[in-house]
Amino acid sequence: MATPFAAPIEFAHHHVRDSSGVSWAAVVAGAVTGAALSLVLLALGTGLGLSAVSPWANEGVSAATAGTAAIAWMVFVQFAGAALGGYLAGRLRTKWIGVHQDEVHFRDTAHGLLAWSVSVVLTAYFLASASASMAGSAAQASASTSNRASSEAPYAYYTDTLFRQERADAAAMDAAMYAEASRLFAHSLMQDEVSGADRTYLGRLVAARTGLSQAEAEKRVSDTILAAKQASDALRKATSHLLLWAFVALLIGAFSASYAATIGGRQRDNVQAI
Repeated sequence: MATPFAAPIEFAHHHVRDSSGVSWAAVVAGAVTGAALSLVLLALGTGLGLSAVSPWANEGVSAATAGTAAIAWMVFVQFAGAALGGYLAGRLRTKWIGVHQDEVHFRDTAHGLLAWSVSVVLTAYFLASASASMAGSAAQASASTSNRASSEAPYAYYTDTLFRQERADAAAMDAAMYAEASRLFAHSLMQDEVSGADRTYLGRLVAARTGLSQAEAEKRVSDTILAAKQASDALRKATSHLLLWAFVALLIGAFSASYAATIGGRQRDNVQAI
């Protein structure tokens, strides 16, 4: 026998089953919380790192130790922030009625992954904005410097090394000669081998400035270019190493967020109404 309450109950049950499988409020809450924790831990790690390293040689921790610690902290930041965000995304979502347990598990995993994705985007946007702001301030601060200093900055040390001399009473370096040598030096760094004409010409400039013989000057040119290439190659390898570990850290964050969301969702479903 049908009751007058059967239709409303059936309608409500049907409405719940057809509700959205994503609780965006929970996803956003988890993402914002995870991004906030990541930034807090990032600031803490930066402060601890700056207190441990030193700009002076042979002081503070070594570069290798500092790099290893930075990578380990980056992984921990991703793990902790993503896990917290994923857990909140799973715990704060709505309870799905009449949904198979496998589907619930999948939705919780998706909630954690969504929370991690939004958190990464928010963190990247914040860091990019902060970097752009600092870069703009640095550009304004250096706007008053000469064009020579701004254009030669990447290779100024190596160019100075080329023209290093022992005589204290030597004439001042001609600005046009210095600028030409810097351009030749920068071009030589981009080549697999320095052309003989460029090496000879740079050697002639160095010999005229330093009083070295032509052979000694060309040897100094070759040695200085080799040192600059080795420094650039070391920087490239360090950057590649850091990016590979950043990839690993992000994967760990995605996994921890997804798994933590399933834990939070399971606890959410097990809550008993009083």
